[in-house]
Amino acid sequence: MGANSSSISELPENEYLQKLSGSEPISENDPFWNQLLSFSFTTPTNSADLKLLEEATISVCKSLVEKNPRTGNLGSLIKVFLSRTKELKISAECQNHLFIWQAHNALFIICCLLKVFISRMSEEELQLHFTYEEKAGPSSYGAECEDLIEELLFCLIQLIVEIPLLYPCQHTDSNWWKWLCSWYRGRYSGGVTSALGDITYSISLEAVTTLIVFLSCQLFHKEIVRESIIHRYLMHGRCLPYTSRLVKTLLYNFIRQERSPPPGTHVFQQQTDGGGLLYGIASGVATGLWTVFTLGGVGSKASAQLEQCSPLASQSLLLLLVLANLTDTPDTPNPYRQAIMSFKNTQDNTAFSSSNPHAFQINFNSLYTALCDQQKSDQATLLLYMLLHQNSNVRTYVLARTDIENLVLPILEILYHVEERNSHHVYMALIILLILTEDDGFNRSIHEVILKNITWYAERVLTEISLGSLLILVVIRTIQYNMTRTRDKYLHTNCLAALANMSAQFRSLHQYAAQRIISLFSLLSKKHNKVLEQATQSLRGSLGSNDSPLPDYHFWEMSDCLHFSETKLIHAQDLNVIEEVIRMMLEIINSCLTNSLHHNPNLVYALLYKRDLFEQFRTHPSFQDIMQNIDLVISFFSSRLEQAGAELSVERVLEIIKQGAVALPKDRLRKFPELKFKYVEEEQPEEFFIPYVWSLVYNSAVALYWNPRDIQLFTMDSG
Repeated sequence: MGANSSSISELPENEYLQKLSGSEPISENDPFWNQLLSFSFTTPTNSADLKLLEEATISVCKSLVEKNPRTGNLGSLIKVFLSRTKELKISAECQNHLFIWQAHNALFIICCLLKVFISRMSEEELQLHFTYEEKAGPSSYGAECEDLIEELLFCLIQLIVEIPLLYPCQHTDSNWWKWLCSWYRGRYSGGVTSALGDITYSISLEAVTTLIVFLSCQLFHKEIVRESIIHRYLMHGRCLPYTSRLVKTLLYNFIRQERSPPPGTHVFQQQTDGGGLLYGIASGVATGLWTVFTLGGVGSKASAQLEQCSPLASQSLLLLLVLANLTDTPDTPNPYRQAIMSFKNTQDNTAFSSSNPHAFQINFNSLYTALCDQQKSDQATLLLYMLLHQNSNVRTYVLARTDIENLVLPILEILYHVEERNSHHVYMALIILLILTEDDGFNRSIHEVILKNITWYAERVLTEISLGSLLILVVIRTIQYNMTRTRDKYLHTNCLAALANMSAQFRSLHQYAAQRIISLFSLLSKKHNKVLEQATQSLRGSLGSNDSPLPDYHFWEMSDCLHFSETKLIHAQDLNVIEEVIRMMLEIINSCLTNSLHHNPNLVYALLYKRDLFEQFRTHPSFQDIMQNIDLVISFFSSRLEQAGAELSVERVLEIIKQGAVALPKDRLRKFPELKFKYVEEEQPEEFFIPYVWSLVYNSAVALYWNPRDIQLFTMDSG
């Protein structure tokens, strides 16, 4: 297999591919299919492999696109695949796996062809390629035959939910699979995994990939596809009863994270005893298309990273996200989203609601463990968001966990490395925190979890800190990063909302967390003064005088604002935004002081240390009310410190603060409404989520390549 490039260059001239894409119809009963499909290869493991293959065979695909309406060869290939899958049981009973082997190879070719077809034509045109009807012959599909697209989709779903992966005897009640296990266990010293498990893994992965390809028409439309032939087949008819089983299987594929078989392990070699139907046929066609070409040799070898991950788990998760984000139809809500919203824990014995036929049970402990382990990927974070937001059973379970740090720490690490993450991943991580902080029990418990040596936090050595204090530090760091870089108001709002939700339950704040809260307020104060100065200078300039007295900016009239040019109005808008943020920070500080002052001496210490920061806001019309409590606390503790004398040590100051917290008259503190913010999806969330999901598919799918010039749904830099 040394000269791979020369082998690839010969593919367009290969007689089998030429016949497939030629002008002559090929019946599904033609021996040609046995010759075409009896090849051994390692399934591609990256888009580079597929890119090289697609470039080499594009002329063949174009020819098939042009001639298939007259030959129906694509339909014949699909019928061959369907027949092979229906004969899997026969394959087992005959003590060979010819049909599953050929079914896998047929599906790989179908997937490659479909990807080209879908990228080059509308769904209506694609449907015509599936509806070719031979004029004569016993094998033709007549009016009584089922729709070939629906038949293929239904078959793919059945393959995914019914084919076991490794050690199938443990995962199915099917007698013939049990028998097949037993036969392979005796046939191969390496056990079931080395033979049957590898090929079933590969065909399961190929089935998942082909379903993604079927749905990929969205990539080639700028607008959200709301009505689709493929969507209709998946959400109605024969596929609909399999909804919950498909979602459950995809989730379990994600949970199990089964590793990909090593390259070539499912290539079945001829046995020395010459036994088995497969080996005679395979050796008989070895001079065909695939003797000089194995996909494992195209492009780069499987990377060490890929060998350590699970292509099936990754691909299954992507398909699950795509299905969950299909748009509802006027008469049918998305059944896959319904299944995700309603599944329960296997330990939950309550009856299912009759209003949701798609509910099922899954092991929540296994799901939780997988979610904790996989948060480095965008798609796992998006799944976690969907489950917390849409499935109340999962949310309740997660909030009841006593090891919540296993989930929260990976989310915090995403936010901490904000510079290395795309904005969507950061949004999802932040919204997850916001959803979690809606629960008071979570807000209390995170301050009871003590962490040791957070190695990824580089600003300061944290030998011991509570999870709650670390969360505050990371969120504040995200706000500061956003202020200096992206200036995204949406990000600010969600960060502050999470802090606000936690503020009444702040407990034993780490001294560094308390310092950072006040430091953030200091930064906001400086920014406020700078923006105010710029706004004042702009107004003076537009009035034509640098010496004219101006009214206080809080009392500017609209006539004054009209003097601004469009550019200068930006200063006024910036001022409004920064004051909103300052107001929120003051409310967060006030919420902590009025609800848990005696639990947070470090915050009072930081407040007193930077008391001068708050002077300018005492008489500010936007902050006067909230400043009353903060001013009272500052005055009360400042007085006690003055009475204690000068040259006080840090320890002595903290002791005075703790004693004063007991003596502070709480009735003098003004009561404000509880700070509570709830995450609500915006209207038409599909406008955000569908491009996001497909950008993940485009960038992360295993062994799928699309020409970036063909993508319409999003720009390449947004993916």
